Amino acid sequence: MGLSTTLLSVVAVAVAGTSALFLPSGNFTFPTNNAEPGALSARGVQGPGSGTFDGFFWQNFVAGSFDVIFTNIAGGRYEVQWDGSGDFVVGQGFNPGTTSRVMSFSASWGPNPASASILSVYGWSENPLVEYYINEDANDFNIGTINPGTTHKGTVFSDGSTYDIYEHTQVNQPSIIGTATFNQYLSVRQNKRTSGSVTVQNHVNAWAALGMHLGTMNLQIMAVEGLSSSGQATVTVS
Repeated sequence: MGLSTTLLSVVAVAVAGTSALFLPSGNFTFPTNNAEPGALSARGVQGPGSGTFDGFFWQNFVAGSFDVIFTNIAGGRYEVQWDGSGDFVVGQGFNPGTTSRVMSFSASWGPNPASASILSVYGWSENPLVEYYINEDANDFNIGTINPGTTHKGTVFSDGSTYDIYEHTQVNQPSIIGTATFNQYLSVRQNKRTSGSVTVQNHVNAWAALGMHLGTMNLQIMAVEGLSSSGQATVTVS
């Protein structure tokens, strides 16, 4: 669940937030924290893990020395504030995801956007095990070029912009099944935005045409990620 572990010290100098693309090595699986029936409130501060809130799946992954305050809000909205070093990825969405979903979102950074913080449709598949990003916004940061060995595979036009497609292999890194070796598929939007709709199928089709195939869909969220930084974001998913 991350771009690389070897780049942490390098990226920390210029980065104020990035993706599960950067991840300390080690075994990690998501614990669950599902709300009891009738226990939902309008807001819920969630610790690391995953679960459901007001009909949406949520994830809060934190690695390193990060202080992350992740707050679920009714109606597919969440807030996150962070400060520290390491990596985190949080968000709301669905589990399981689907290749045919159109994910609508709106987001705001503030009050000061963290350099290299990113906003993406983020998910996993199994058999094959794949971590994927459809990156919509990035503050002075390109998740497709940060890791040595990342290959530019082509482009796809979707939802009003060209996306660059990249592939990268993570070796012995945390995943939804524990430490594993897996591929990352990255679609990086050229015309950045903080609101709109993402037609997931367009990316899945483009990836498949390049030999990049997904398996059985697992989690699928609209995610904010940060690395060795401080920042704040509010996101709504529908």
